Amino acid sequence: MKPFAFGAGVAAAAVLLGVVSYTATRPDDSAAGGRTVAEESADPQADVYAELEKLARRDARDPLALGRADAPVVMIEYADFKCGYCGKFARDTEPALVKKYVDNGTLRIEWRNFPIFGEESEAAARAAWAAGQQGRFWQFHEAAYAEGAKEKGFGEPRLKELAALAGVKDLDRFVRDADGEAARRAVAKDQQEGYGLGATSTPSFLVNGRPLAGAQPQRAFTDAIEAARKAATEKAAGSTPSGPKPSGPESSGPAGGK
Repeated sequence: MKPFAFGAGVAAAAVLLGVVSYTATRPDDSAAGGRTVAEESADPQADVYAELEKLARRDARDPLALGRADAPVVMIEYADFKCGYCGKFARDTEPALVKKYVDNGTLRIEWRNFPIFGEESEAAARAAWAAGQQGRFWQFHEAAYAEGAKEKGFGEPRLKELAALAGVKDLDRFVRDADGEAARRAVAKDQQEGYGLGATSTPSFLVNGRPLAGAQPQRAFTDAIEAARKAATEKAAGSTPSGPKPSGPESSGPAGGK
């Protein structure tokens, strides 16, 4: 498989971060709500996170994403449907994050298919993409990650059954799409992006460019999202003009001296 064509900055960011090991990180609990923009600017890794943040696609038409395209925080998730920890995150943590942050416009979740457990993983990833073509990706995601679902395998009959559970209307089209070249290209693109970052395990996340790995406790995600939200808000405020400059003596009289 050819490496993903990262820009030089993102490739350098992956090296600088040591993402080859994709070590789990989390915000410093001692700094409630995260650090200020000034502190971020002093962080030698700040440019690295900014480069990784550019991986967010923010495509309003993306059926494999939840939340507003202009949300201040984007969490990219690299996951595999055969991954037990991915299922744990999907069942135990993600719904609360959706309710707390996606629904109020703070968070956008962008899914990346990252099949690493063989042929059935690849097939499930293509099937999920195909469900998305009919607007049912997240319903398929829920069905595939239901308790005990992965133990039943992801053979073709089972994938079609999951699609039906997800409410996919045209199952014949679903089967064609899942086996089509467009699905293979889409999954390969996501997979190569993950490998290009050095991700070797699932689930792996980027929260506004900051790596977070594994099905960690909900607090880890909440802290990361809150820190990213605060930094994004401060950055936006810092780039907004504070108002018109006071008029000087030369502009105090009627225009043109009339």
